[in-house]
Amino acid sequence: MQDLPLLKPKRLRAGSTIGVIAPASPGDPDLAASGIKWLEEQGFRVEPGRTLGQTWGYLAGTDSERAADINAMFAAPAIEGIVCLRGGYGTMRLLELLDYDAIRANPKVFVGYSDITALHISIRRRTGLVTFHGPMAAADMGKSMSDYTRDSFLRAMTVAEPLGAIVNPPLAPAPVCIAAGKAEGRLTGGNLSLIAATLGTPYEIDTRGRILCLEEVGEEPYRIDRMLTQLQLAGKLQQAAGIVFAVCADCDSVDEAPGFTLEEVLKDRLGGLKKPVLFNLCFGHTADKATLPFGVNALLASDAGSLIITETATTD
Repeated sequence: MQDLPLLKPKRLRAGSTIGVIAPASPGDPDLAASGIKWLEEQGFRVEPGRTLGQTWGYLAGTDSERAADINAMFAAPAIEGIVCLRGGYGTMRLLELLDYDAIRANPKVFVGYSDITALHISIRRRTGLVTFHGPMAAADMGKSMSDYTRDSFLRAMTVAEPLGAIVNPPLAPAPVCIAAGKAEGRLTGGNLSLIAATLGTPYEIDTRGRILCLEEVGEEPYRIDRMLTQLQLAGKLQQAAGIVFAVCADCDSVDEAPGFTLEEVLKDRLGGLKKPVLFNLCFGHTADKATLPFGVNALLASDAGSLIITETATTD
């Protein structure tokens, strides 16, 4: 599929209305209410989607109900941004039900991570819209969200200028250079499991010339190895300009038997690609998470531990 022209949403302002939807698993009602309250305390109005509070098995409503919620939020003139409630499972089931023409005609801020990765990939490939890999209403805003996560989210949503350097919090470990080098390209990526799951479908990720940002949680090194090998066999790692792998919570082996650490797996699978690879940047499933605008240009200098967003993600 040909790469579509970049489409940027309008930035959010005090008083902007944000729709909150549950496109994957159902959320805890108390956490959902706390997340909505947090958004209101930041000066936003909130419009809850129809999927909030719904449960259909392990999903927040049927596929048609969850897809309709996304389509309605994009089509509604009063809604200026959309924040997902949580991840879990279910967004891949919606990809053929989305109204991509309506999304393209009504570009809006769209935020989430984890299972939301499938929506990031499909919306970008079929509309060109910049989307935001960042915190969610119940999973993050409904809990004790760190100042780092809050500040990164608000800056990405409300400031119409390049975000600049993505820097870990002062007390966090520094990023680790897996393979030295410099690269420039548009950001793409998300959860490794979801990216691997979309391969071979019409919705698989396009990594050509991109800075590929990967994150995961609760996967042992051999499973990370397997998914990275799948991406390599599909040519996705070779096509990327550079790779950034996030802090990965609970991703080292719990077995007593000798094995590889996650860092060793990354060096083995990614270190020989002859392109910059950086590990341990704070985004994704970690308490401190940077909000990343997928679709805009960035500079990666892995030897300096640096990822710099050089292009604005929103418009006035």
